[in-house]
Amino acid sequence: MMTKINIEDNILDKKNLNKIQQMLTGPSGLPWYYNDAIVYKDDIDKFQFVHFFYKRNNDSLDLTLTGSAGHSQFIKQLNCILELIQPVSLWRIKANLLARTPNIVENAFHVDMSNASEEKLKQWTTSIFYVNTNNGYTKFEDGTKVESVANRMVTFPANMKHRGTSCTDKRIRVIINFNYFK
Repeated sequence: MMTKINIEDNILDKKNLNKIQQMLTGPSGLPWYYNDAIVYKDDIDKFQFVHFFYKRNNDSLDLTLTGSAGHSQFIKQLNCILELIQPVSLWRIKANLLARTPNIVENAFHVDMSNASEEKLKQWTTSIFYVNTNNGYTKFEDGTKVESVANRMVTFPANMKHRGTSCTDKRIRVIINFNYFK
């Protein structure tokens, strides 16, 4: 079981990074879906755009977001990352797109697998891949702050509470969350 936060830079070669960036930020990339909450439904005036690459069936699957098989047709584009993290089992892979805000907005602390038992959370892993560089960040309850740098991945135990932010220096902040069993 992982016991710390691991940050790796330049995890993909330039070709694979460009492919993922074009898919998520390019004019003819994948479809994004409006989500009227970021962490909790009662967060007023907070929203984001999401794309579910994969969502486990028992995780209240919304087939309108992922297609009838529970996964996006674009999931194959993530093979270069999946080969690096080598999951035994997937819980969810989700991309988040947040629009620029006038000031950095920190969202609530949370775990991604909120409907999993505490025991399961201890056994699973979360990785965040940063698609673009911006002044947003991921912050952990212990105060650790991971800056949004393109081609960076932070990996940590799924039971570690964390929060994301908006950005002020770019039009969008884009990340991909991977929740998996190693």
